Amino acid sequence: MNNSTTGFSELTPDIVLSSVEAATNTSLTGLITPFPSYINRVYEIETDDGDRLVAKFYRPGRWTEDALKEEHEFMDDCEERDIPVVCPVKLGNNETLGNNNGFYFSVFPKKSGRLFELNSDEDYLRAGALIGRIHSSGVSRPAEHRIVLDPSFSTKQDLDELLSGDLIHGNLKADLKKVTDEILDLIIPLFEGVKKHRIHGDCHLGNILSRPGIDGNDQLMIIDFDDMAMGPAMQDLWLLLPGHLLESRKELNLLIEGYEQFLPFDFSTARLVEPLRAMRIIYFLAWCARQIDDLQFKHNFPDWGSDKFWENEIQDLKKQLDEIKESISQV
Repeated sequence: MNNSTTGFSELTPDIVLSSVEAATNTSLTGLITPFPSYINRVYEIETDDGDRLVAKFYRPGRWTEDALKEEHEFMDDCEERDIPVVCPVKLGNNETLGNNNGFYFSVFPKKSGRLFELNSDEDYLRAGALIGRIHSSGVSRPAEHRIVLDPSFSTKQDLDELLSGDLIHGNLKADLKKVTDEILDLIIPLFEGVKKHRIHGDCHLGNILSRPGIDGNDQLMIIDFDDMAMGPAMQDLWLLLPGHLLESRKELNLLIEGYEQFLPFDFSTARLVEPLRAMRIIYFLAWCARQIDDLQFKHNFPDWGSDKFWENEIQDLKKQLDEIKESISQV
């Protein structure tokens, strides 16, 4: 898939506002406030009636139309089960996905809340229960157009992108290939036979909000399904751990205890925590490589791609390889 980094150069505030007005048949005040987002362009806008909306314009080339519809379908499935998510509104075409000159976009009601914090055993139980509820919806049907999170597929694809060009110089490319080959050889067998279903894919604390529920008590709400995938359940749990697996056993057990209020969990997949961490490191490197010509990316990460940068990344991957070896020997 073509991952354009320059397509947003033509996305002006006027295009954002006119696209939303036409799609929703709603007049807007002209207020447009950008939210921080590395991948997409996200804006708060306001209707003439004073309602606040969030317009999300998806990065051109990153997802197909079918893949974006599956994201919305997953959120709808969650909402039908009374799982607190923020679904996109129906547009004039009776769909939730709009398109203006190649810019796919969706519009959401603005929902505020505070970032959830994991400070107690009860917090971990609540977070695990939220993920269990989401996965109880995730198992109901597959996603045929989303990535399958598996090292033999998704991680190999990321590494092919990183190693195929001239991004990494000299011996550093060979060093990166050596350590990542070792990682893949070690972790690919660990994923054999592991069940995969629809998952959120990026379930860190920045995507979990706490907000008042209809009963007056705080409830947890999960946002940002952009990275939804077909993958192992553990992917949506390990990002909530305070550290590496061997120092986070208690917290993982609490997450699983909460999770199992809604869905059985395969405890043996604890062996995937450190492999999934390595896969995320590699995924992020590949994602950054796709943005290398993007002006906003260059501003945010001016030293990305230097020889010193790659030396540090290779050392981090070697340390993560050691973490994988130690964790799977004790799980």
